Amino acid sequence: MRTDKSTWKIWLAVAGLLIVGISMFYTNYLVEKLKEEERKKVEIWKTALIKFNESSSDDDLTLFADITASNSTIPIILVDEKGEISESQNFKDTSRVYLKKVLDKIKQNGPPPIEGGMGYASTIYYTNSHILTLLRYLPYLQFLLISAFILAGYMGFSAARKAEQNRVWVGMAKETAHQLGTPISAIIGWIETLKLTHEADAETQEIVHELENDVSKLELIADRFSKIGSEPELTEQNIIPHLDKDIAYMARRSSAGIRITLNSPKSISAKINPPLFNWVIENLLRNAVDAVGQKGEIQISVTRKKNKVQLIVSDTGAGIPTSKFKTVFEPGYSTKKRGWGLGLSLAKRIIEQYHGGKIYVKESKAGVGTSFAIELPV
Repeated sequence: MRTDKSTWKIWLAVAGLLIVGISMFYTNYLVEKLKEEERKKVEIWKTALIKFNESSSDDDLTLFADITASNSTIPIILVDEKGEISESQNFKDTSRVYLKKVLDKIKQNGPPPIEGGMGYASTIYYTNSHILTLLRYLPYLQFLLISAFILAGYMGFSAARKAEQNRVWVGMAKETAHQLGTPISAIIGWIETLKLTHEADAETQEIVHELENDVSKLELIADRFSKIGSEPELTEQNIIPHLDKDIAYMARRSSAGIRITLNSPKSISAKINPPLFNWVIENLLRNAVDAVGQKGEIQISVTRKKNKVQLIVSDTGAGIPTSKFKTVFEPGYSTKKRGWGLGLSLAKRIIEQYHGGKIYVKESKAGVGTSFAIELPV
């Protein structure tokens, strides 16, 4: 799935670059053609000006005057043999100071000058017309517009896909909660029956007690699933007792060689939804237990820093490659043979969307271990 998405992004970028490249090539071609045409116009303008000064026929004078006056787009400066400006055309500002600045720029970066061949003007300097100047910037404008279009399309597509995924996750979670309700109710009924029919059997009553604990856990799981997609109620609570409870629960269900410890003050408060918050901690501890294997250490450290509470869940497991720090939170990603790969994805949703916090891989080294960080606003 991730490979397909990356390939789609690459093809989208290639298509955008191809469009921009073709556009820039064609625009540059047009610019060069227009530059040639404008130079030819200046040559014609120069010839007409010479003829205008040499001819004595009224008809010729009128024709040549019309030709010279027809240039209304190409800015021209005529310079005499001494290097002084003798005439200019198509400049809004005709002051000597301004024309001198323009002339210096044309000499540095403008088109090659044309020798005038007139007594009062030995050289003709000209610059590109306003239309040609605008055309030069067209490829860059097209690049910006195409980039904005591709970016808007990508963001829109991503938003629509994310919204669709959200609806799928929410629907699946609520349906799971609904489906769990019926067997849980039936199990509760059977437990009550065992209680009443084997009141004198101590061994059976102990089994019933453990069954009640497991049913309570199932009810908690169903409650958690039912809260996905709904705005959870957050209350200011001391999170340390919740962490103690999660650690005790996981310690009973992990290898005796795994040591789980809590390093924190006796009381640190944050706004949480207990069922969802506990779900996140259980997921992180369960992943840590799987990473550690039969022997190792897992530690939860809690500190308060200014306007946030930070929890660090560290293990001495196999570690996570740096390239996978963000990937581990994507739905479906898992290195384990069992499971759907939704634990960390749901944890991210719970912490960031419901609690307004942040969860990320703080650090990880192969063969040394991994540290996940949770930040909750105070």
